[in-house]
Amino acid sequence: MDERNCATALVESVIGTQDPARIQRILDRKAALFRDYTATYKPQLFPGAVEFVKRAGQRYRLAIASGGRREQIDFALRESLIEKDFAVIASAEDTVIGKPDPAIYELALKLVNGVGPKPPQIKAEECLAIEDSLGGICSALAAGMQVIGLATTYQATQLSEAHLVIPSLEGLSMDRLEKLFGQGVH
Repeated sequence: MDERNCATALVESVIGTQDPARIQRILDRKAALFRDYTATYKPQLFPGAVEFVKRAGQRYRLAIASGGRREQIDFALRESLIEKDFAVIASAEDTVIGKPDPAIYELALKLVNGVGPKPPQIKAEECLAIEDSLGGICSALAAGMQVIGLATTYQATQLSEAHLVIPSLEGLSMDRLEKLFGQGVH
């Protein structure tokens, strides 16, 4: 569940109704706490992420479809070796409803298909999503994409709805992925 849906559910469970102003205050406070924390502690990328993104970016257009705020995504990528490797970033502010709804993945695909001078159009079933949560896996599956579950945040058994579950991006071979998911994966 993304932070917007989570805050909405929490407020509803406490007061029995939606309160958009209270939800916005919670989201704004969370963003402020994130900024304060990350001023001292920069978020770390998953082990192997830089190497994997660099290899994948040589063959495919890459996108981020995140339930997080754009500010948080931009901050995590800022001054990293992969800051400029994504053709598209779709964040929580770009959709009305978050994961597990497929809207964020559908938007990312639409945006990827609009990148560059007349790129070949990619179909959802040709996309490979890498997700670290069940909500994200369900979102990508509902969008019609192939999905790898990355068991870094949750245990592998909790991600079993993915087509493949791996413990890390470290050493993940593009050739192996293409063999597993077919040549048409983008």
